Amino acid sequence: MTAAAPATARLLQAVRAGYGAALLIAPGPVISAAAGRPAGPRARAVARVLGARHLLQAAVTSATAPSTESLGIGAAIDLAHAASMACLAIGDRRLRRVTAPDALVATALAAVGVALARSLLPRPG
Repeated sequence: MTAAAPATARLLQAVRAGYGAALLIAPGPVISAAAGRPAGPRARAVARVLGARHLLQAAVTSATAPSTESLGIGAAIDLAHAASMACLAIGDRRLRRVTAPDALVATALAAVGVALARSLLPRPG
């Protein structure tokens, strides 16, 4: 385990919580910044649900010391979300400008989670 892993895991959860709070509190501006156009009521409602999910995930994964299990489960959740957003982006051109950036954010969160989980694995030798 690297010495920086716990601090980096806390930073990951802080970033996740901040992103979730932004989606929950001000979904319109977040979506407009990503999509380049105003967000409709449905998009804002979906963003609020996703924001709540991010806040819940940050709270659950921050409740204990970072572990390979909690980080791995979080990464799996992020990858499932990224896959669903990618499918929506591919399947519906109208949603692409909103779903593609969210898929990228979820993929980045998953990648950091996997890297952190790997850093917590015992080193051979």
